[in-house]
Amino acid sequence: MHSKTWTDMFVLALPVAEKILRPIVVYFFLVIGLRLAGKRELAQLNPFDLVVLLTLSNTVQNAIIGDDNSVTGGILGAATLLLINFLVVRFLFRHEGLERLVEGEATVLIENGKILKEKLAKEVLSLAELQAAAHKQGFTDLREVDGATLDPSGTICFVAKKPAPEETRHRELLERLDRLTREVATLRLPDSPHPS
Repeated sequence: MHSKTWTDMFVLALPVAEKILRPIVVYFFLVIGLRLAGKRELAQLNPFDLVVLLTLSNTVQNAIIGDDNSVTGGILGAATLLLINFLVVRFLFRHEGLERLVEGEATVLIENGKILKEKLAKEVLSLAELQAAAHKQGFTDLREVDGATLDPSGTICFVAKKPAPEETRHRELLERLDRLTREVATLRLPDSPHPS
């Protein structure tokens, strides 16, 4: 192979310190930006959210690589991102208060079967998007939901309504009644005729 090919592939066009610093700056910008944008961006509830995340990644790519397209530069940038994420995650794990500040708190969207419309508005979630998320988790209607929270990760967690105690008792009584009806029916069966 020609030496220019090897040079283009493996020789850095930027100083090593810059190749390390660029991904760190972009990483912290994205963490802060996504935190400010809200949990909705992470949830990707509609095609627009997905488009934003995809174009965001393409937009910051140039900020990370700069004028360097070498394999060495790409590996150095990727290794820096992985290392900074490893360190940040471990640091936040040990500092719960800071983790809550960075990641945010869960938002209650449905409480005791009541949809909290002001919380939906705060998180810029429509009723249709909440319904679609419920469908993905096996609910046919939001009336089946007792509680729902939007986690800091962007996941919406639903809790089904439990049947009321009187409904459970009613169902048990009907089952007993059915059983007794079957037993009485078997007792009423005429004795089979005896052979002569």
